[in-house]
Amino acid sequence: MTLFQFNPEDQPTRIQTRVGFPSADPAGGKTRVRAMSFPYSYVSCSCIAAENVPKRAFASANGAPGDEEQEEKTFDPRSARANFSLSPLDHLMWCEDCNDIRCERCVISEIAYWYCPSCLFEVPSSMVKSEGNRCTRNCFNCPICTAPMTVNTLDADGAGAAGSWILACDYCHWTTLDISVEFDKPTNVFGQVVKLRQERMRRTMSKRAAGTEELSDAPPTVDPAAQFDSLKAFYKSQLSSTSPTNPLMSPTGEFSYNSPSSLARIMNLYTGTGTYGKKTPSKPSNMRESANPSEGLSLVHPEVDQAAIRKMQARGWQGTASTAQQKDQAVPVRSLDDLWPVPTLLRTKRAKRCRACRHILVKPESKIQSTRYKLKLTANSYVPNLTLKPLQGPSAAPLNLEALPTAKPIQFLLIVKNPLFVPIKVTLATPAHTPGRFPSNVTMLCPQFEVGANIDVWDDALGGEGGKRSGRLGKVQAGNGPSEGRIAEAGKVWDAGGNWTTVVVEVVCARVQAEGGGLEEDEDVLEIPVFVRTEFEAEGTDADPKATLGDIVKEKRELAYWCVLGIGRIAKTFA
Repeated sequence: MTLFQFNPEDQPTRIQTRVGFPSADPAGGKTRVRAMSFPYSYVSCSCIAAENVPKRAFASANGAPGDEEQEEKTFDPRSARANFSLSPLDHLMWCEDCNDIRCERCVISEIAYWYCPSCLFEVPSSMVKSEGNRCTRNCFNCPICTAPMTVNTLDADGAGAAGSWILACDYCHWTTLDISVEFDKPTNVFGQVVKLRQERMRRTMSKRAAGTEELSDAPPTVDPAAQFDSLKAFYKSQLSSTSPTNPLMSPTGEFSYNSPSSLARIMNLYTGTGTYGKKTPSKPSNMRESANPSEGLSLVHPEVDQAAIRKMQARGWQGTASTAQQKDQAVPVRSLDDLWPVPTLLRTKRAKRCRACRHILVKPESKIQSTRYKLKLTANSYVPNLTLKPLQGPSAAPLNLEALPTAKPIQFLLIVKNPLFVPIKVTLATPAHTPGRFPSNVTMLCPQFEVGANIDVWDDALGGEGGKRSGRLGKVQAGNGPSEGRIAEAGKVWDAGGNWTTVVVEVVCARVQAEGGGLEEDEDVLEIPVFVRTEFEAEGTDADPKATLGDIVKEKRELAYWCVLGIGRIAKTFA
């Protein structure tokens, strides 16, 4: 019976995801496109154009097509680079200093806080560097099922005398009594676990040195942390006894750049003057290696492997630790009897900075119990949101976006929503034909229009400046329902509200031939690249010398970016 058959032609398909994370098909082993719901809208980050600036400048200097042709080139949503530059608007961030969109590639993530998810205590970064990224309190996970463990007492009355405290798992009921470990007190359990493990290791090493160790079971290995400390102390003593060959190395074997002697040595290396550069370096003496366990030497007993095999044969598969259980242990183990409680892994709260100006974009609160942010600059609070829906009457049949009809004009409503508190002027530019092997015709009936400010609802009700504009838009909006047989006109908006405006986009899908199997993946998806340009007035950053006290200086600002509108799939035709 054939369990697996290799096919040389079964190669991974082309990665085409809009957020840069491919999804794998475990059944077929191929990389497939992520399921998309039509219609959708993705925004392109400006970092894709910034990466090509040196190439355009070099081409212009040699007389080749330069910046002008590059700027006029239409954004291709089917290119390989576009797969990693397009993201949903709510996944992007905004930098107020650069006044531009920032994606995950444009930001720098840094650790703001360390904390334990079990006890919710913040851990200083200095302790993390010295003690490791584990909780040093009473937080442990079960080595069998990784569930949190609790400190329990063995006394029935609950008094908890000395030597009667254990760690117990409430899920699989594993306790430290299974490895013959008890604690003297219910506090500082981490320190007690480390101390008991070191004592057990020390007894094993002393028995091995005296030759009285029984190898009926596989003996535990030396603690890696203790062995590293012994080796470090040994080689430091060796380096201090010899003359350092590196002029920047201190007698203790560490590099020091802050001492005056090290600075003088650096100057002598570059200038070649001074008494230090004229000295003939002495030949360093040979250093010996570690010779005993106190110096970090670890010898493998010749009967260790045979003892491990006998232990596995005696206890069987049920007494052998799994791969997941072994990777969480600090010391390599094979059986369940050698497993120790695992300290809880620390978690982090991360902040994000702009890669260009180092401005903070995301800053979480210092309180560990809180999930809020002190600062979070998301792009949907600064960039207009574009949504799409079909333009149909109430009695018309719903449009199947998975099979768009060809050679027939289809109209869609493009809704532009303004998140700012000031009105904006929007200019939309689309190519006459979509890029790709099957170009479809696209027409934007109203490419230039205005969108109102994101005013408060009470301001609209009380008849303020925003309320006056809403009244004017109400006249435009009245009687414009599709049930009345309204026809879209060129140069006019379809509908408008307080902070949103709707325009009509007309699409004529091209014929997609699906014969011969020559259709690539997602080649039948209709995607329209749209260049969005907004203009608005904001408070100026530089004070005007002619302005009087109390005047608000405003300046015009612009924002331009590429956006991709996914309409649907074009119906395939067969000749």
